[in-house]
Amino acid sequence: MKELDEILEITRSIGWGASDLLRSYYRGKQNDGDLEIQDKKDGPVTAADGAVNHYILDNLKSKLSDPEFAYVSEETHKYQSAEQLKDSWVWIIDPLDGTRDFIDRTGEYAIHIALVKDGRPILALVACPEAEKLYYAKKGGGTFVETRDGTVQPIRVSERNKMEDLTIVASRTHRDQRFNQLLEQLPTKNLKYVGSVGCKVVTIVEQEADIYISLSGKSAPKDWDMAAPELILTEAGGQFTRADGTPLKYNTGDVNQWGALIASNGHCHADLCAKVERTLAEVDK
Repeated sequence: MKELDEILEITRSIGWGASDLLRSYYRGKQNDGDLEIQDKKDGPVTAADGAVNHYILDNLKSKLSDPEFAYVSEETHKYQSAEQLKDSWVWIIDPLDGTRDFIDRTGEYAIHIALVKDGRPILALVACPEAEKLYYAKKGGGTFVETRDGTVQPIRVSERNKMEDLTIVASRTHRDQRFNQLLEQLPTKNLKYVGSVGCKVVTIVEQEADIYISLSGKSAPKDWDMAAPELILTEAGGQFTRADGTPLKYNTGDVNQWGALIASNGHCHADLCAKVERTLAEVDK
């Protein structure tokens, strides 16, 4: 197997290529501007989802050509064999995180690519095509942001450490009554509205926000929603856990990440988790 640094270099190159392809769909330069939108159970899917998915998978497989790797993608996971998903090394991919924002032209969509070993992410990339930025991380190596001109800089979460001073980043539309009740009970009243999960986590590492909370209801976020953003955040100094403080696990056989998931700049994480657990216990009575 190639060294992780070499794998990360390849992933960054693929991330830029995938960003360019996705932007071409976003600007209507592909398929005569027809996104071929299909409404599916877990949300809309476009022609761009499929095209970028193929681009990422084809390039990872051709450039790495390592039989140790399995691949789990939002677009192809239903066709994976049970044996493939038992592998220790698994790529978890979301070719278009924030499809609704992509369709609505908010610009708040992202690409997620994560390499997971034994259920935990060790390498990750979140690309934000409209910002023309790549965020990437390797376990134990910190998080970096790369711009289109090739400039690379390390990036860290904020130092804000008082709950009332923190800002929560939330979706504009995906908020039910239970989530709104939780927000009302938290000490922080600062809200920022952003689309995809990847873009939400980017606002935390860019110090524009400090907290992201995901509550599953009838459905739940999937492995590919969380794996890459988690490592980007934690290597930038933040924390990303379940509300009980336990880590997320990936490639377990169930792609759903049920329950309350909390991402933060880390400074009030334990108190925040405890507050969320207590509040949800009351709300769910």
